[in-house]
Amino acid sequence: MCLAVPGRVLEIEERDATRMAKVDFGGVIKDVCLEYVPEMQVGDYAIVHVGFALQRLDEESAKQTLELFENLGVLDEEFGDAWAKAARDAGAERPAGTTPPPAPAQDADEEGRP
Repeated sequence: MCLAVPGRVLEIEERDATRMAKVDFGGVIKDVCLEYVPEMQVGDYAIVHVGFALQRLDEESAKQTLELFENLGVLDEEFGDAWAKAARDAGAERPAGTTPPPAPAQDADEEGRP
């Protein structure tokens, strides 16, 4: 699922002639493009979708939305470690007494050693 999530601008920089920011989404920090909302300043909240800030948002609305998303588990779904979650889910569904699948083979050196 792709959501537009509110986040707080922590820092702003010019990167390759593009205005970029480090944005905090309830503890998860991501790089976000600010080109659509040039008025954004450090400390402001923005609605962010697929790495682009789309609109400035007041702090109270942002915090309420983040709290709601967290209660619904949406933040974990959007920002959580998908690989770790998949591994946990797979482990939970494995019948008792069975072993996990073998680890992927490592690359061998020229003499065939891992």
